[in-house]
Amino acid sequence: MSTIVILGSGVMGSALAMPLADNGHDVRLVGTHLDREIIDTIRSTGVHPGLGRELPAAVRPYQLEELEAAFADAEIVVSGVNSFGVRWAGEHLAPLLQPDQLVIAIAKGVSADDQGNLRILPRVLAEPVSSEVRERVRWAAIVGPSIAGEVAARRESCVVFCGEDRAALDRLAETFRTGWYHVWTSTDFVGAEVCAAAKNCYALAVGLAEGELERRREAQSTDRAHNYEAALFAQATAEMRAWAALVGAREETPMWLPGVGDMYVTSTGGRNVRVGRLVGAGLGFSAAAARLGNPTLEGAAAIKVFGGALVKLTERGVVTADDFPLMRHLHEVIALERPLNMPWSSFFGGERTAVRGAG
Repeated sequence: MSTIVILGSGVMGSALAMPLADNGHDVRLVGTHLDREIIDTIRSTGVHPGLGRELPAAVRPYQLEELEAAFADAEIVVSGVNSFGVRWAGEHLAPLLQPDQLVIAIAKGVSADDQGNLRILPRVLAEPVSSEVRERVRWAAIVGPSIAGEVAARRESCVVFCGEDRAALDRLAETFRTGWYHVWTSTDFVGAEVCAAAKNCYALAVGLAEGELERRREAQSTDRAHNYEAALFAQATAEMRAWAALVGAREETPMWLPGVGDMYVTSTGGRNVRVGRLVGAGLGFSAAAARLGNPTLEGAAAIKVFGGALVKLTERGVVTADDFPLMRHLHEVIALERPLNMPWSSFFGGERTAVRGAG
């Protein structure tokens, strides 16, 4: 049995308590400063209000000020915050982490430096930790199709734990793996994380299709926009492969669970898709986000980072102006709030250009 601390009691961090509890581990769920009501509800009812499910008895809730107590004898730490809270989490974990602890993160996103070079979020998480400890902690992340409600309901789920230390990944996989929570491992840390971030952007794009039908007042038509969605999904797949190549990832990484698998499940629903639908219907991004109550939109945030990075990478000659046409247009629509005008003919190398394997 292992002692595991989860920092962040949102739906995904809390859902991960299910396989851990099923495996008999001691799970300590710590809320952030935004989670006080969640922790209070769990303490009083045993039910997580976001998941609508009772948490196992092995899961003990803690408020943020009890984080140090929760860390007593902890072997594994789960950073359960979203991409907006990663640096905050790193700052709170920094004084508590010990050499040889294992840290695994769930946030999906990316950052970029002034030159447009991409940085994965586990690096951002580790930054506030002293170099002496940082180099001895084993860092990892969870990628792949993983809807929190389905994990909490113990639905069959297949995910990838990625990191640089094979032995650490194997131990983490054995800690979490159950008969329904299936875990593969990959040492393509950067590639898997970049794919996990990019898929949120491209899932938002898929949402534009339903919005286009509404804008054309054809939402009730039996003829849907699946052709539109499929073309975007295919172009997104091509661009994820290009992102992977750009960061030196393995060719296969975008083509399985960290890439197309995760993009598929994210494209089927959620906040990124809903805001895409509103934008497709004719709203500017700010108005669309406001209509949804300004929720956390990791896809939109990542579009701003990827798109901003493309500007700098193009200026440096690392990529050409013809590369990544879908991500570039998403950046125009989301970050710059320009009208949606999908650049179909620029996809797949250009409509009037012979494509390898065609004809």
